Amino acid sequence: MRIVISEFMSLDGVVQAPGGPDEDTDGGFTHGGWSHPFFDPEVVGGAFDAALTNADALLFGRRTWQTMAAAWPERAGDPFADRMNAIPKYVVSSSLGEDRLTWVNTRRIPGDEALVRIAELRAKEGRDLLVMGSPTLARTLLEEGMVDELRLMIMPVLLGGGKTVFPAGGTRHTLELVSAVTSPTGTQVCTYRAVTEK
Repeated sequence: MRIVISEFMSLDGVVQAPGGPDEDTDGGFTHGGWSHPFFDPEVVGGAFDAALTNADALLFGRRTWQTMAAAWPERAGDPFADRMNAIPKYVVSSSLGEDRLTWVNTRRIPGDEALVRIAELRAKEGRDLLVMGSPTLARTLLEEGMVDELRLMIMPVLLGGGKTVFPAGGTRHTLELVSAVTSPTGTQVCTYRAVTEK
């Protein structure tokens, strides 16, 4: 399987709380829901839909999983929501108990086993293992060189600070731009693939 990370991102690299005001207020973040003015159903929505269509499973950090688990089950009946609910899901967490995995088709990966277990999933036959949001998990996977593709929906807004997926450890990671599309709202949907360093 390929590990694919898909992120709504501001022009200054922030991925925190694109969906709503109370999604993630860590660090005093006050811009929750910032992506809404730049979302369009055809280009941005199409990229999100294509990512899910090509995925055989979803991989989340705990906070993003909890946000999604609270939203998608009640939207049953919509084809996209039905796909989100039906697809196998993995959540990396040291604190969630099995009894709290209320979103159907979810399995927990213990935090202290995350890299080993994710490597095992990556080695299996299949299509994409899709990471949405989950900035801490995404950053760790990028740091470890475990990401095969990075899909960024870069929106024309500066947020002045917040969570990012980019590693800050000083290690070089070369990517190849394989596609770029601009939406009518000014969002750049860019797909990058990892390049093996020589």
